Amino acid sequence: MRGRLAAGLALLAGFLHTASFSPTELWWLQPLALALLARVTWAATPKEAAWRGGLFGFAWLGSGVWWIQVSLHQFGHIPWLLAALAISLLAAFLACYYAAAMALAAYLRGTSDYRGWPWLIWPACFLGGELLRAGLMTGFPWIVGGYAHTVGPLASWAPWIGVYGITALAAALAMALAGLSLQQRWRPALAIAILIGLGLLLPQDFTQSTGQLRVSLLQPNVPQDQKFDRDLMESNLDRLATLIESAKGQVVLTPESVVPLPLDYLDEGYLLRLQTSAAQRPLLLGVFIGNERDGYVNSLVSFGGNAPYDYGKRHLLPFGEFIPPGFHWFVRAMQIPMDDQGRGQHQRSFTVAGQRLRPLICYEDLFGEDIVDSVNGEAAATVFFNASNLAWFGTLMVQDQHLQFSQMRALEFQRPFVRSTNTGATAVLDHRGRVTARLAPATTGVLEAEVEGRSGSTPYARWLQAFGLWPFYAALALLLGFAGWRRRAS
Repeated sequence: MRGRLAAGLALLAGFLHTASFSPTELWWLQPLALALLARVTWAATPKEAAWRGGLFGFAWLGSGVWWIQVSLHQFGHIPWLLAALAISLLAAFLACYYAAAMALAAYLRGTSDYRGWPWLIWPACFLGGELLRAGLMTGFPWIVGGYAHTVGPLASWAPWIGVYGITALAAALAMALAGLSLQQRWRPALAIAILIGLGLLLPQDFTQSTGQLRVSLLQPNVPQDQKFDRDLMESNLDRLATLIESAKGQVVLTPESVVPLPLDYLDEGYLLRLQTSAAQRPLLLGVFIGNERDGYVNSLVSFGGNAPYDYGKRHLLPFGEFIPPGFHWFVRAMQIPMDDQGRGQHQRSFTVAGQRLRPLICYEDLFGEDIVDSVNGEAAATVFFNASNLAWFGTLMVQDQHLQFSQMRALEFQRPFVRSTNTGATAVLDHRGRVTARLAPATTGVLEAEVEGRSGSTPYARWLQAFGLWPFYAALALLLGFAGWRRRAS
């Protein structure tokens, strides 16, 4: 295929790949986009494949995380042109994973055709790129390929192999579809179709009900540029307390950092007002705790309940929550409050009304391997609670994408998720990942809903706790190592 045409198709594949994720449910578009990428890279030289894979990654991730520009320009006061350049540089950096993956696939293929096992090289290399993006430098697994399949036939594999296993299946399906146009080989496509169909026949019930819990999920809808405004803070805190007092559930849950101050900075009258409200039912309040010497921790602190409780965010975001060495000048220029935070120390659940709520703050729910210990054992969580503030990034795409990640965790662990956010998506998900209640974005309110707690472990939860993601790395090392040996021997 000619260079310019192939490059254009690689860019198109990247944009189509983004379109397969929320807010759409076009799960079938994800393997089709990958099939187009496979078509333009399989028969290419390593150099050509690297260029086309990089273009794909740039288009995909640039169009998939463009909303970061909102925080840089609107709230960080960086000129829009520089903000766009920063997003482009981020997308170009992340695209390097896919450039390397496609170059490696082309190199290992060598002179082999599509017959036999060599067609597995391409999906293995793509999965390797995804795993590296998710794990290196604290990881950034936003819109990993498997997340497109919270609906559709591949979703049934979630409690067995998780999001990265689904990513591998989707990539194998894509390569099989590409093979139909490359050399009209139908057997790989048939084999993958049978494997995907098998997932629909696998057992799906691994957890049991632990009863119902009435939750009140707050969505204050405070604009990000007003959140830290000292002139508006008193009125915003008063509105927050009024929302808390109006809640009717057995537990009240707030977004992250809904109080944009350290807990010790709140006056005694306001604390008494919260404690009085929590006497009726416990409250988990998003606030910072700690001090300047040890660092402030983005936390959820209990008011009411049987015992004092706090949870601090453990998986911190570079630049927004901790500053990598050498980048203090950049973060200071963006004027991000609480820009170098401390790290939480535990994963204990919060017990209320017979249910165990496992808090997660912001994008911690992207890392199933970090939280899997919470779903196994006698003290396992029965409900996950995500507290987020996505007001930094506007309302387009980012809210629905984040909700989709919670849906995948619900499918993998068969646990319900409840989400309280500042501007959206405040919602309740059942243990099948289905949205059972949701507030409209950019509105102020309290979502009153019931959630059914669950206990028990899925196969994925058990082997992920025992081995982490190492089974994927081991399988890739064996397959790609064998491919390398065969290439040198040929």
